[in-house]
Amino acid sequence: MSADKFIIHADGAARGNPGPAAIGVTIKDEAGHTLASISQRLGHTTNNQAEYRAVIAGLEKAVALGAKEVIIKSDSELIVKQINGRYKVKNAALRPLYQEVVKLAGKLDGFSISYIPRERNREADALANQALDSV
Repeated sequence: MSADKFIIHADGAARGNPGPAAIGVTIKDEAGHTLASISQRLGHTTNNQAEYRAVIAGLEKAVALGAKEVIIKSDSELIVKQINGRYKVKNAALRPLYQEVVKLAGKLDGFSISYIPRERNREADALANQALDSV
């Protein structure tokens, strides 16, 4: 893989909270070329767990593709603020997911995550909903 800086758009969705859940992820190079996408059902979980699992899946794939630096864009303000250290991870079910993100980010030379409005995360959202709608 020639590019070593990847931009990941991650989204998790749950119908009901908790309820059937899925993730959608796009991984692109700096020029905007899609390197990989993920659309996967998770089973029964919460929306916040799904959001974390989307970030984890994106990071795992990016590391496997040889990423050196990753920029994650998410429409989950809670997840972004927890990963950036602005909010504590109080929910016991989210703690191991947070720790997995930290572990994966530690494999990279550069890592950042930032909040984007839902309308700027449409592609990842569509992938999550596609997985939810598939039977």
